[in-house]
Amino acid sequence: MSNHSQFDLLKERRFMPFFITGALGAFNDNVFKNGLAAMLVFSSAQLAGLNTNQIVNLSAMVFILPFFLFSAVFGQIADKYEKSIQIRRIKLFEVFIMLAATLGFWLNSLPLLLIVLFMLGFQSTMFGPIKYGIIPQVLKTRELIGGNALVEMGTFVAILAGTIAGPLLMAIDAEWPVWVSGTGLVIAIAGYWVSRGIPEAPPVAPDLKVNWNFVTETIRNIGFIGENRVVLNSVLGISWFWFFGATFLVQIPSYSENVLGGDAALMSTLLAMFIIGISSGSLLCERLSGGQVEIGLVPLGAIGLTVFGIDMYFASPSTLMLYVGLGDFFAVAANWRIVFDLLMIGIFSGFYIVPLYALVQERTTPSHRSRVIAGNNILNSLFMVVSAIIAMLLLGSAGFTIPQLFLFTALLNMVVAIYIFSLVPEFLMRFLVWILIHTIYRVEVKGMENIPDSGPVIVAANHVSFVDPLIVGGVIRRPVRFVMYHKIYNTPIMKYVFKAGKAIPIASHAESPEILAKAYESMHEVLGDGDVLGIFPEGGITSTGDIMTFKKGVEKTVGEQPVDVVPMALCNLWGSLFSRRDPLHKRRPYKFRALIELRIGPPIPPEELTAERLENEVRELRGEDR
Repeated sequence: MSNHSQFDLLKERRFMPFFITGALGAFNDNVFKNGLAAMLVFSSAQLAGLNTNQIVNLSAMVFILPFFLFSAVFGQIADKYEKSIQIRRIKLFEVFIMLAATLGFWLNSLPLLLIVLFMLGFQSTMFGPIKYGIIPQVLKTRELIGGNALVEMGTFVAILAGTIAGPLLMAIDAEWPVWVSGTGLVIAIAGYWVSRGIPEAPPVAPDLKVNWNFVTETIRNIGFIGENRVVLNSVLGISWFWFFGATFLVQIPSYSENVLGGDAALMSTLLAMFIIGISSGSLLCERLSGGQVEIGLVPLGAIGLTVFGIDMYFASPSTLMLYVGLGDFFAVAANWRIVFDLLMIGIFSGFYIVPLYALVQERTTPSHRSRVIAGNNILNSLFMVVSAIIAMLLLGSAGFTIPQLFLFTALLNMVVAIYIFSLVPEFLMRFLVWILIHTIYRVEVKGMENIPDSGPVIVAANHVSFVDPLIVGGVIRRPVRFVMYHKIYNTPIMKYVFKAGKAIPIASHAESPEILAKAYESMHEVLGDGDVLGIFPEGGITSTGDIMTFKKGVEKTVGEQPVDVVPMALCNLWGSLFSRRDPLHKRRPYKFRALIELRIGPPIPPEELTAERLENEVRELRGEDR
């Protein structure tokens, strides 16, 4: 669909310094967090009567708490002021935080180190709304998936590097953890230096008056999210992911020692498998989605999280084993299953999270995008704090083992996924569409630039198969409401898909004047809302492969509501699995994995639109390719 590569963005100043700055920040956070976690777990630290497992979860909650408390305030600041200056000030603040971390390690003060952890969370709270708010400012719509994938990949690769480096640096023999603190200082200074190359990103709401009351502003930010149902559901999906991911990731240090009998090297290896997986899954999103924001990948991700999360429970040993080094661990064949499960959880996490972030950025009003991101961070942090509290309770008073916690979370993910996809069937419908156009068919598109990015428009195509709406709707980047013959709409099984896609059933006046009148009413509502209306002017599926005469209904619609009409031709679809049989070759097998094309022509202005003109345009686009 496009020769554009997401990696081209790494050559451009509008993206590269920001990308490196964010990655260095994530690396530094995780050098400190995982170095501290290794110190707590492997030194059997005690604090206020809490055991090691509970302290690890308390640490996670301390880091997340600032997101919940301060995101609303910094979402406003991100929208009000120029973003590159804000980023440089935040990175300078990080230098002072790492100086405090050095003091904490030198004094061996666990309370001070937890304060530093809180301050790192506070710094990330400041950066978060800017991070996801600046991406749609500097990237084009078609670059959102690729840009978000690179940011997620860079973030998680940095997390991987910090996850490995933190415990290793902590393990270096020294009087105090000088290597962890020294690395943190160097990276903080480097991050500030790189941030100076980020180009200017103008404020989107310079006249905004900052509300410093985080309670009322939190409510207001969440209200911004609720203005758009798609954005709201996407944010809830993102927040649930962080509940799931936090539950798994936070337990890995304890899981490595207390379940698998390993050491810090095994902990780093297991975390590496998850992070390599999520980085790979994120980068695969652009290829799997054809460069567009494809929410059909979200159910695929949810399925994978449940399947491999459950398998983590069954793959975990029932009795504690003791391994001497990684070689000893990997010598046991059953342990490879655990590693594979973590890798796949990571890959499906990428499929789940990247399209949701891109969808939020695409569908949010620019003037308060950072505040929506802040609201998202508030809900994310709330879900992660709840995750930490539940994990502490289940691993404490409820007596759960870590594998049992994994099983509980995976089963809960299944329940949540079923609920969300029944509440918002668009996700499941897009998943079915994605499966269709990536398994049964291979789809090539020409002329995508002829579809406007916004505003009301009608797209009109020849009608070759029962799944034409799914193919066309799966390719076009904007949601499309299709008009279809009521008998096709009521096809068993497919009716659920069409209904979930909000298709509009239509009938002739002779069949049902009520259905016809309601169809026209719905069509005008779609165009009045500035959306895309999809029609098949032939009025039925071809039984010969030839284009039938276009009916005059399109003229009536455009006459009452003047909008451009974009002609489209489905090619090479005749004779495939969901088309009718060729009457001259009834014994010829259906084409499977057929390479089909969608050819899109320039829009026809409403004043020039006739059914004959539209038919001729579609015939010319199709040519001889049935």
